[in-house]
Amino acid sequence: MTEGEVLALLDEQRTMVCATHGPRGWPHLMPLWYVLRPTGPGDAPELWAWTFAKSQKARNLERDPRATVQVETGEQYHELRGVMLECDVGLDRDTEAITALGLEIFTRYAPGGGPLAPEAEEAVRGQAPKRVALRFVERHRATWDHRKLGGVY
Repeated sequence: MTEGEVLALLDEQRTMVCATHGPRGWPHLMPLWYVLRPTGPGDAPELWAWTFAKSQKARNLERDPRATVQVETGEQYHELRGVMLECDVGLDRDTEAITALGLEIFTRYAPGGGPLAPEAEEAVRGQAPKRVALRFVERHRATWDHRKLGGVY
C-alpha cells in the first residue's frame, strides 16, 4: 500500500490491535482506540492511544517497550487490507498531556466527530490521572490490500 493508502486506512478504521510481550512470554493482544498525530512537515503521523496505568499492556510496555499493532478491514478474502507496524512505545505519565490525548480520542470517536458533551469531557478528566498515554513510534511496516490482486491469488 502507498503512504496515502495507509494513512487513509488508519484514518477510516477505529480500532487497532496491540500486541505486547506478556509476563509469561506469550503475546498479549488487546484492542485500542487511537488517534493519528502529526509529527512534522513531510513526516508520517504517529499513532497515539491511552490505557489504564495498571493494565497488563502498560505493565508489559514498562518491561519491554516494543509492540506490534495491526489495523485491518475486510470480510471476504478479496477485500482484506491492513497495516502492521512494529513500534517502540513511549509511555507518558503527564496528566495534562494524558487529558489532552483523552479529549482527542473521545472527540474522534464521538458521534459526528464531536464536540464532546460536558459529561464526556468530565469523564476524560476523571480518568486521566489513572491512565498513561502511549506513543507508537514506527520501526517497520507491512501492508496488504487484496483488492489489488484482481481475483488472482
